[in-house]
Amino acid sequence: MMRFMDKRIYFTLVSAVTVSGFIAICTMGQSVRQYKAEMKLAAAATEQTEPLYTIREHCGRAGIFCRGNNEPFRYADINLFLLPESDREQIREGIGFDTEQDLRAYLEDMES
Repeated sequence: MMRFMDKRIYFTLVSAVTVSGFIAICTMGQSVRQYKAEMKLAAAATEQTEPLYTIREHCGRAGIFCRGNNEPFRYADINLFLLPESDREQIREGIGFDTEQDLRAYLEDMES
């Protein structure tokens, strides 16, 4: 009778440890999956906050950059030396535009 009780206790303990391990592994898997999803969302949010076009100073001229490029795809006809200091500072830091229409409106305003 004692052996029967010992086996029963042993298998109960083994079952409890197995179920606990399974629950722990599933919980960690869900945590990893949630972390990866949050990182993807954060990366997508970062990419979306970067403007499509940026005007900033490049080699003494106002260059127009597309998102993610380090070289301008063209230069604006803006004489930086004739601008007020506040406008020059903005161009040094970079002025972002989300649409081509906004970029064109700014360029028309500054080039005239």
